[in-house]
Amino acid sequence: MTDSAPRPVLRLDGVERAYPEGDRVRSVLRGASASVAPGEFVALLGPSGSGKSTLLNLVSGIDRPDAGTVEVAGVALHELDDRARTLFRRDRIGFVFQFFNLIPTLTVLENLLLPVELRGEVSAQDRARALELLERVELADRAGAWPDRLSGGEQQRVAVARALVHRPALVLADEPTGNLDSATGARILDLLDELLRASGTTLLAVTHAREVAARMDRVLTLHEGRIVEEGVPDATS
Repeated sequence: MTDSAPRPVLRLDGVERAYPEGDRVRSVLRGASASVAPGEFVALLGPSGSGKSTLLNLVSGIDRPDAGTVEVAGVALHELDDRARTLFRRDRIGFVFQFFNLIPTLTVLENLLLPVELRGEVSAQDRARALELLERVELADRAGAWPDRLSGGEQQRVAVARALVHRPALVLADEPTGNLDSATGARILDLLDELLRASGTTLLAVTHAREVAARMDRVLTLHEGRIVEEGVPDATS
């Protein structure tokens, strides 16, 4: 019988990563394994220093593991050279950061189109998609504004739209509400839910916030270098 289960968008198998610290070697990941299905929303929890940033760097292809498998959208990132990983990250992964990371010398629309522009010439279809996303995040009237003229919540709404403009296979969100008040953070979570689920895009959100984790389909926790699965916590716990 043929297995009809869809291939995971993200698959980690026995991932290890260590860093030198003086005359010692600090082991951060010790055989981390997990998989994320297409369209799934997954939170990654863990205390500071547990390896969340290291794992994000591996999943995005910024870094390579010392051992193990890192596979995104069927591509084994650990087998690619630096240039190939950079191109894959550009084309297939979207990012939402805690501090927005908008370029101050570009307008809202120019920031939104940057992931597309990095691939080459921006087409009329690309521009139309960017304007449609600005409409979806209720910022169509701010397309020509500079980022410093926007509130923090508005900047993060632009960042959410930018993460989706090139139709990525996977969106990585690093503390996406960490720099926002609770009401604005809830609005950003609503947008991520609305826009990503509508397009079937997979989300991996690294967070300390239980209220963020409670909006996910599943929660993974980094513990002593391994990934442990747990149920979705209540936002008040």
